[in-house]
Amino acid sequence: MSDDTPTFDFGPQARIVARLAEGVRDEQLADPTPCPDYAVRNLLGHLAGLAVAFRDAARKHLGPTTDTPPAAGVPDIGPDWRAALPKALDELADAWRDPAAWTGMTRAGGVDLPGAVAAAVAADELVIHAWDLARATGQSYAPDPAALQAAHAFLDSAADDSGNGVFGPVVQVPQDAPLLDRAVGLSGRDPRWERPQS
Repeated sequence: MSDDTPTFDFGPQARIVARLAEGVRDEQLADPTPCPDYAVRNLLGHLAGLAVAFRDAARKHLGPTTDTPPAAGVPDIGPDWRAALPKALDELADAWRDPAAWTGMTRAGGVDLPGAVAAAVAADELVIHAWDLARATGQSYAPDPAALQAAHAFLDSAADDSGNGVFGPVVQVPQDAPLLDRAVGLSGRDPRWERPQS
């Protein structure tokens, strides 16, 4: 890691994700989300899995949690998810407080990458999937500014001139839109997505 690599505390964004998860009602677990293949329960399962994976990536504990590609299957929650998810999020934040997490190489999703890049990917996952969860469950959401900046920078750098981003085609958003909306568009989602009315 060079001296000018920005680092930040994952704690505030991790707590925001945990708060949103706590606000999910059991009857919402089967509801759709902005991720077409994921119901709310699958999104929560994905968040739990990525929290563990990026915790282990920060610690350089490479193995099954860091080697499994994201598309390996549709994730789901376990019976203890309401306790396990906030614990995993706390552990992720704590792991990235170690300066060594940001240096050298690590692995996430079966991909070898520099520690600082893994941190940017983790920020993107927490910021964008928190937006997914908030929209799917009708909760308010304001991401941690430092995590949002890191997520937007990662998504913006991954977008190419043909309009494709790291997760597929970019949804065009006005340049004067809020930063979160621009990040959501870069992730291939429509910031105007609303949960279906029952």
